[in-house]
Amino acid sequence: MLIKDWMSKTPVTVKPATSIMKAAKLMKENGYHRLPVVDDDDTLVGIVSDRDIKEASPSKATTLDMHELYYLLSEIKIGDIMTKNVVAVTPEDTVEKAAVLLLRHNVGGLPVVDGENKVVGVITDSDIFKVLVSITGVLSGGIQFALDLPNVSGSLKTVLDDLKGHDVRIISILTSYDDATPDRRTVYIRVHPMDDAKAKALIERLGANHHLLYWAKDNF
Repeated sequence: MLIKDWMSKTPVTVKPATSIMKAAKLMKENGYHRLPVVDDDDTLVGIVSDRDIKEASPSKATTLDMHELYYLLSEIKIGDIMTKNVVAVTPEDTVEKAAVLLLRHNVGGLPVVDGENKVVGVITDSDIFKVLVSITGVLSGGIQFALDLPNVSGSLKTVLDDLKGHDVRIISILTSYDDATPDRRTVYIRVHPMDDAKAKALIERLGANHHLLYWAKDNF
């Protein structure tokens, strides 16, 4: 899955000379928590977050009157508070890479740049959630089975044979190694909805032939 297929392709950007008051207004109007900062050629030069603006703004306990406060907010520029070392991705990078960078850097979004470092999009944690929903097929409902399987060739085939024997249609198959020992893996299989009798028979078969960790039914 490539970022270009999931990113927001009409990013809202600001320039270093933009006031923090204007940037704050843009964030509020669009529901954003961060904005890429670009120069006159739309080249990425920084990023500013709502936290940056909050920390740069006068305290609520300030003794400044309204006119002084507005003047101060109009004088502070994004270039004065932005982060200059920006973590960015390209449209051809994978969504998985973006997810790793979001976690590593504890941020909620990344600017997407082309080969000339010009901003062409933004990908956020909300976009990653959409990918998760899409690849799991959870909106189709059905049943998810989690199985602890040997990490050897052919171990999944035996499970698929059991599913085939019950005339089950598969929606998705995902594999995780995070919580498994080196010689094991956790496989998550989602299948289309089925009646209770058929589901019970399948659960019993998988439980008898494999290490079934759990099964869960999702309805929407």
